[in-house]
Amino acid sequence: MIEVQELTKRYGATTAVDAISFHVPRGEIVGFLGPNGAGKSTTLRMITGYLSPTSGRVRVAGIDVHDKPREARRLIGYMPEGVPMYRDMRVAEYLRFRAELKELGRREVAAAVDRSLAQADVTDAADQVIGRLSKGYRQRVGLADALLTDPPLLILDEPSSGLDPNQNRHVRELLRSFEGNKTVFLSTHILPQVENTCGRVIIIRKGQLMAQGKASELRQSPSGTRVITLGGPASAEAYEKAVSGVSGVRNVELLGAQAGGNAVRVTAIPGDEVLEAIFQAVVAQGLSLHRLVPESASLESVFADLTTTDPASEPEVESMNPADEPPDAIDGPGKDAESSEGGAP
Repeated sequence: MIEVQELTKRYGATTAVDAISFHVPRGEIVGFLGPNGAGKSTTLRMITGYLSPTSGRVRVAGIDVHDKPREARRLIGYMPEGVPMYRDMRVAEYLRFRAELKELGRREVAAAVDRSLAQADVTDAADQVIGRLSKGYRQRVGLADALLTDPPLLILDEPSSGLDPNQNRHVRELLRSFEGNKTVFLSTHILPQVENTCGRVIIIRKGQLMAQGKASELRQSPSGTRVITLGGPASAEAYEKAVSGVSGVRNVELLGAQAGGNAVRVTAIPGDEVLEAIFQAVVAQGLSLHRLVPESASLESVFADLTTTDPASEPEVESMNPADEPPDAIDGPGKDAESSEGGAP
């Protein structure tokens, strides 16, 4: 559904996206991850045709986005970060306007608006003025906009930003319902959402592709940290002392009493060598060992290992178009205008 080939974007001397290539099959839900300034939003804007690449190609369903942008955009529902809206319009009015811009027929508009309001769970805000909604409600209006034409491809930039846990769960369930029917390319910082929703993950850093694959595969890769639980009849403090000085051990957490004795959780670099060194260190202290259980690395640890860098060195190109937050946003339809964005949406 999406084919990205050697995609590059430069702003003067700054390279925001550096010759990345990947493929997203039809019907797959893919998480697009990276730290702030990694080039995620820039990549999404190039895929949707709203930003021209310096070099490289993007095809959507075989259509070159640069050569035939209008034809490609008809297949895409795009929700940018900080969705721009006409804040003095009411929600349903705004969506009808957007449906007309997207060239839906007059007979299709009403049904499309009702359907997208229901899918985004924002029907209760249909008659509310957009500028008086909380960020969470505005995010869902933006999602409804992306869903208007029932597109085969959804490209979503931080769709869960500002959502409370219930709203976030609804969005997660909605996205999962699209699997096999729609292709979803999702940029987010919420890693549990990625693990619960996405079939595959793509990670970039400083505009460069660092890793891609299923979350379960990435957790097994040598790029992540390794977690090991060990224990036996000795005290947890004794096991902690035995392994703390082992090369490659990053952290030791006391778990205390467990079935069959006491245990600690060791975070270490990957590799059988460090596992063997931990075992030898325990034996050298004369401690009995009843458990030595390696665990898979978490997606969070894999992400951290692949993307950790000096923040001052990250390019700032993605902050060029910040979201404009209203000072009088409220918690939802019909509430007083006194509450601030800091409250739950």
